[in-house]
Amino acid sequence: MLTATWMELPLLPLFLLSLSILYFFFFFIFRRSTSDDVSAYPPGFKPYPLLGHLPQFVKNRHRLPDWVTECIAATPSNSFVLCRPGGVRGLMTANPVHVEHILRGRFELYPKGPRFISLLHDFLGNGIFNSDGEVWRLQRKTASFEFNTKSLRSFVLRVVHDELLARLLPRLNQAAAQGVVLDLQDLLERFAFDNICKVAFNQDPACLSPDTSAAAQDPFSFRFACAFNDASDISSGRFRYAVPKFWMVKRLFGLGSERRLKEAITTVHEFAVKIIRAKEKEKQTYSVSKPSSLFKADDLLSRFVANEDHSEDFLRDIVVSFMLAGKDTTSSALTWFFWLLSSHPEVEAKILAEIKSIRARRHSFDDDAFGFEDLREMNYLHASITESMRLYPPVPFNSLHCLADDVFPDGTAVKKGWFVSYTSYSMGRMEALWGSDFDEFKPERWLEAETGAFRPESPFKYPVFHGGPRMCLGKEMAYIQMKSIAACVLERFVVTVAGEKEAPPPEKMATLTLKMKGGLPVRVMGRENS
Repeated sequence: MLTATWMELPLLPLFLLSLSILYFFFFFIFRRSTSDDVSAYPPGFKPYPLLGHLPQFVKNRHRLPDWVTECIAATPSNSFVLCRPGGVRGLMTANPVHVEHILRGRFELYPKGPRFISLLHDFLGNGIFNSDGEVWRLQRKTASFEFNTKSLRSFVLRVVHDELLARLLPRLNQAAAQGVVLDLQDLLERFAFDNICKVAFNQDPACLSPDTSAAAQDPFSFRFACAFNDASDISSGRFRYAVPKFWMVKRLFGLGSERRLKEAITTVHEFAVKIIRAKEKEKQTYSVSKPSSLFKADDLLSRFVANEDHSEDFLRDIVVSFMLAGKDTTSSALTWFFWLLSSHPEVEAKILAEIKSIRARRHSFDDDAFGFEDLREMNYLHASITESMRLYPPVPFNSLHCLADDVFPDGTAVKKGWFVSYTSYSMGRMEALWGSDFDEFKPERWLEAETGAFRPESPFKYPVFHGGPRMCLGKEMAYIQMKSIAACVLERFVVTVAGEKEAPPPEKMATLTLKMKGGLPVRVMGRENS
């Protein structure tokens, strides 16, 4: 989204004029042979000279996921070419054949690329989600080993249980007793941030704590939480500029959002380095006291510190990257899940029946948290959350860079230097993939008809957790967190969306994650009192 303060406005005409000259030079005089076949665009979507699809983008940027979906659905191949000012050109796709080709078939030809990496480099550096080549492989290999350990899964479940029982459920009990309206999206975001900080650093920013003195007791942690939110929101905003790379001009002169971003990133990195140095010191102390044994701890940072010697920058980048990945994804998924449940009481009833059945078989009480085996048996809840993410994926868009001219298996041509974006949001809304009921919330589509067991789909048809070598390492961790929260909350509370019953769907905010604009206002009532 293009934003400008009064100080920035004099720079805009000069920047646009320079951009137009460059565009004319490269694309009208020394233009490479690129396909201008009308079939590359949806009907009535031919790009304008110099501007590309900027007019259409500006007109629809408030509804970007739905606009892109409409464009994709209007093409025979479920893909179209998008042209942006400055010669930026790429393919937007919701075609599983294309997705498999770029994520697995020609993986080496489609890295993150310089454009994507530059947008997030100030914040994420060379972290695992913002790197390619050997830097990525080293981090992926180390992280893959740790994420597959039973000890990390147990630690994650313990952290989730602690945050649930000590903070989220008491907050909901208090709201139910007082009859107040809560912003459920905000609560879930705070929960997720506390949770990922504990998993990544074993630090507690206490964002969900009702005790306001927590911030006074540890003001640095509180500033870190605020700065991390600012850094992730402003960094994601770079993707939505109407004029690509205009953020570079703002950064060069220290203007507006880029000035705030620099300040926020400084705070985030200072906090991360402080924790890293404390962990390194803890490792050294441990080595002196127990020279014959290896330094061990549960959080991700300690695991990376224990394995081998890494630079501060390496450790900072990888931990901040994991924090970003875990910060808003699960909260986004659960916000839309609870919103969908509010209009599908039959789904909620089946989830409650499943929970009750598991309690009866385990002979456990509803004040107990759910263990691994309990969560594993919740097939219908698993299907419901998966179906919710089909319609409202936490990360609606993913973009890669084409290193050389390529042709997809169906004959679609992609040129060197193009971006290729696959949109999980659009893929969940393709009739060709999901049938005539593609726009309905039906958890049953994920279950075996005879056994009721969960039946997964190809990650290239359902790329919510990506696919191929970059398949999400935190998938199981995410389901542990989401199913634990959903089961515990639904078992104890009736969650009702506040406002008009016939109100239109919430407006979407496509940042790095798919959020609800204005949050999700809800009322909660103890289930025994409903």
